[in-house]
Amino acid sequence: MKRKHISLPSEGLGQASLSEDLGDADIRFMKEALRQAQLAYEKDEVPVGAVIVWNNKIIARGHNQVELLNDSTAHAEMIAMTAAFNELGSKYLPEATLYVTLEPCLMGCGAMYWSKIRRIVFGASDPKNGYKRYVTPPSEGRGEAPFHPKTEIVYGVLADECAQLMKDFFLAKR
Repeated sequence: MKRKHISLPSEGLGQASLSEDLGDADIRFMKEALRQAQLAYEKDEVPVGAVIVWNNKIIARGHNQVELLNDSTAHAEMIAMTAAFNELGSKYLPEATLYVTLEPCLMGCGAMYWSKIRRIVFGASDPKNGYKRYVTPPSEGRGEAPFHPKTEIVYGVLADECAQLMKDFFLAKR
């Protein structure tokens, strides 16, 4: 299983370091996000799921509801963050970790930035709509990521499983 933990330079970017061993908690909580993605799949929504963890406990869950709500902003991570804000009675999530099965888009990144979330862990990359499509790599200049400077980014956790669910969904659509 390929998992990556990245560190971006401290100039307005998240912080972390390269690591192949992220621990069982990241896998366990990503499996919960995958369960949410499966719910979306069963409702004929693009299968993306998210959970938010605070003090090693899931405090919020979400899955895509774009079709159900007829709302292009009803992404899994947006729904999970709203539920977390309500659960905590706060507009900030400085001690929380968001687990999401697909690389966040720029809209989600903006919300994550303002939430001051501590960690973002995602599974599959999204070369078409993910935030990395819009980020200049540090090797090509002053790379910029759309996250709060203190946010840690981890990617590739259960990436194959997350990507397979997306592939199955879109194959069934053809």
